[in-house]
Amino acid sequence: MAEMKTIGILGAGTMGNGIAHVCARAGHDVVLYDLEQSFLDRGMATIAKNLAREVAKNKLTEEQAEAAKARIRPTLSREELAGCGLAIEAATEKFAVKAEIFRDLDRILPAEAILASNTSSISITKLAAQTKRPEQVIGMHFFNPVPVMQLVEVIRGLQTSQGTFDAVFGLSQQLGKTPVEVNDAAGFISNRVLMPLINEAIYAVMEGVATAEAVDKVFVLGMAHPMGPLTLADFIGLDVCVDIMRVLSEGLGNQKYNPCPLLLRMVDAGWLGRKSGRGFYTYPAN
Repeated sequence: MAEMKTIGILGAGTMGNGIAHVCARAGHDVVLYDLEQSFLDRGMATIAKNLAREVAKNKLTEEQAEAAKARIRPTLSREELAGCGLAIEAATEKFAVKAEIFRDLDRILPAEAILASNTSSISITKLAAQTKRPEQVIGMHFFNPVPVMQLVEVIRGLQTSQGTFDAVFGLSQQLGKTPVEVNDAAGFISNRVLMPLINEAIYAVMEGVATAEAVDKVFVLGMAHPMGPLTLADFIGLDVCVDIMRVLSEGLGNQKYNPCPLLLRMVDAGWLGRKSGRGFYTYPAN
C-alpha cells in the first residue's frame, strides 16, 4: 500500500478546502486541484481564515498555522497529483463528473495509491468499477464544516480490500477524526436517514402543516437538534438535497425517496439556500 505522506484533493470548494486544511494541519503535504484559479484562490483564502480562527481559539500556534498553509500546493494540473499516495475527490455530487475523475486518477497516480471519494451518496462500488484498481477505491465522507466536525464515514465498496480500509480508517484517526465503518448502499447511513427527514419537513411546509420556522423550532427544542432540518437544508444546499434524494430514489428503488415538489420548485427558482442568499430563509449577501 502506498505511503500517504502526500495527499491529493480534487475540488477546492467547501468540502475540498476543509479536507485540505485537516490533512495539512495533521502534517501531510497536500496537492489541491481545481479547474479555475479563482476556485483555488477562494479555497486557499478560506483555509487561511479558518486556520487564523484556530489560532485565535488557541487550538494552534501561529507557527503551526503557517506551516500547515505552506504544506498545501494549489494546482490547475491533475498531472501534479502523480506523486500522491492517496487522492480524495471532492467534486460535484454527480456520478458522470466523479467517474471521469476516477478514470483520470487511475491513469495518473502510482499503481499502489488509494483513490477515495468524499461523496455523500453515490455508489463507491460503481466508482471503483471505473478503475483498474477497484480494491483500492473507498469512500471517505467528511462532514461540513470539515475542520470542526468529528465524523468520517469510511465506506467499503464491494471490491474494497481490507488493507485499503485499514489504511483509510487509520488515516482518519490520525487526522483527528472519528471514523465509522459503513458498507456501500445509497446514502450510506447519514444521508439515508437525514435526507428523508429533511424531505418530510419540506412536505410539512408545502402542505401548510406549519411554517419553516415552526418546523425547525420543534426539532431544536423538542429533539435537541443544534439546528432544524430546514435551516440545515439551506446550509447543505437545496440543489444538493435534490441530488441526494434522487440517488436514494434510484438506488433503493422506492418512491418514498422522491424529492418533495416544493423542494424541486425552489431549486428551479434558484433558491438554493445559504449559498444563493435565499432558501427557506433569506441570508445577507457576503
